[in-house]
Amino acid sequence: MANSKWHVGKPISDLRLLISSLCALLFALCGSVDAQQTGKPFRIGFLDGGTAAGSAVLWDAFRQELSKLGWSEGKNISIEYRFAEGKTDRLPELAADLVRLKVDLIVVTEPSPALAAKSATTSIPIVMTNTSDPVGLGLVGSLARPGGNVTGFASLATELNTKRLEILKDAVPKLARVGLLRTSGGAIDAQLKELRAAAPVLKLKLDEIETQFDAKGLDSAFQTAKQKQVGAVMTITTRRFFAERKRIVELAGKYRLPAIYFQKEFVDEGGLMSYGADYDDLYRRAAVYVDKILKGAKPADLPVQQATKFEFVINLKAAKQIGLTIPVRVLKRANPVIK
Repeated sequence: MANSKWHVGKPISDLRLLISSLCALLFALCGSVDAQQTGKPFRIGFLDGGTAAGSAVLWDAFRQELSKLGWSEGKNISIEYRFAEGKTDRLPELAADLVRLKVDLIVVTEPSPALAAKSATTSIPIVMTNTSDPVGLGLVGSLARPGGNVTGFASLATELNTKRLEILKDAVPKLARVGLLRTSGGAIDAQLKELRAAAPVLKLKLDEIETQFDAKGLDSAFQTAKQKQVGAVMTITTRRFFAERKRIVELAGKYRLPAIYFQKEFVDEGGLMSYGADYDDLYRRAAVYVDKILKGAKPADLPVQQATKFEFVINLKAAKQIGLTIPVRVLKRANPVIK
């Protein structure tokens, strides 16, 4: 029977050692996760030329996408918002403020905020959500190889302005004069150049109307358009016009002027037509780039991507209100048509 005795001492000792090691490893892993969760959050700066209220719908899309990727305000990221309220001369100061705060990354919208951020820092990563012509503006070396600290997404705003003018010509019978609501500033020069060249080709007279954004500025611009006897209006693509979209749509209806806009959100406010990039998509894609950079990717290695989704929206209710009958051939091109 002596030979049949179980010798269990060493196996039990080894098992205890294994369990002890696994527990220690599990404790270390949990400690690592806890440290990551309770560590200092990344700080993101938002630089926008418009207003907080006017840009809210797009920033919401950005934050929703960040949340899907595991980033949450108050937990692992904090966000510093800076809005110029349409005063582009404030952008350099706001960009410098974000740099002083030592943010880990700056998200910018249109060209003016992008240029201000690039001038303020050459080291902090900058992600563009919808900047037009980033190569021409000197923001990046090329789309495929941006180099430096700037990358993101291009909205094709300059190129799409001409398409909007074409649609307006097709949608409004016998259109001869178009009122172009515009602002001043170097960032819009490319848009103006494109439209000034396109108008004669389409046999249209382009009346440029300098627009202010004070209490009576927009109303004054529409009064001028009416006095010039334009047959329709459109705006330059800027964050400031986007922020004032509700008032612009109201005035277009008041003066019974057909209008085409650069984002569908104008139609959401009751506007007649819009054609442009899907900005909601651009902001969500920008969030993906932010995620990559916060996880270690370099802006120089992320190619600048152009808009790939476009929307042509027509609001038949708005057309009826101003007595406009849009040709069937134009309606067939829209997606969607709001009745």
